[in-house]
Amino acid sequence: MYRVMVVEDDVNISKIICGALEKEGFECHRVVEFDKVMDEFVQFSPELVLMDINLPGNDGFYWCEKIRALSKAPLIFISARSADIDIIVATNMGGDDYLVKPFSIEVLIAKVKGMLRRAYSYREDEIHVISYGELFLNLDNGIVQYRDREVELTHNEKEILNILLKNQGRVVKRERIMRSLWNDESFIDDNTLTVNVTRIRKKLQQIGCHDMIRTVRNEGYII
Repeated sequence: MYRVMVVEDDVNISKIICGALEKEGFECHRVVEFDKVMDEFVQFSPELVLMDINLPGNDGFYWCEKIRALSKAPLIFISARSADIDIIVATNMGGDDYLVKPFSIEVLIAKVKGMLRRAYSYREDEIHVISYGELFLNLDNGIVQYRDREVELTHNEKEILNILLKNQGRVVKRERIMRSLWNDESFIDDNTLTVNVTRIRKKLQQIGCHDMIRTVRNEGYII
């Protein structure tokens, strides 16, 4: 069962779309809090997104760019805006298709099925993202996104932050982190761990995320 997320502020349209998708066997999620699109994207992990352009607050182009920083999941714009410039911008921002309102629900379903078939018929494509508040870590490319800024981590930095994020609120012993990296064929000793954590903190500070990783003396680290 494929998961589809609908980002559409017209409640009637979004309900009609989700109802039609669910009849076709899809799992559908309607976004209703349009300042939390990325939070819901990470939590629901959709395999396809239907995105309106005119939304409360930030528009669909903005959210498409944010999604593209984390995922390659297919995204279809659904909008009443039919000017060539809108379609061009949508494509340049990472949209995979564009459907102009009003449209036939049958055409929408056909486009969704075709897009999913092309995207997933030959491979498993999962969204590898972990989040903490407004911070998102892409486990595929090591990109950390915080609000409107982002920074790239090295492989070891990414793995260390991943371990800490997966254990939010719990102290992670230094030995456990080092063992995890050894298992990943990335040798790291005690001094190297300290250096890497320091680098992670500096990179997070660069994008405005301060004091997220705390040191617990003689034990390890905690987020």
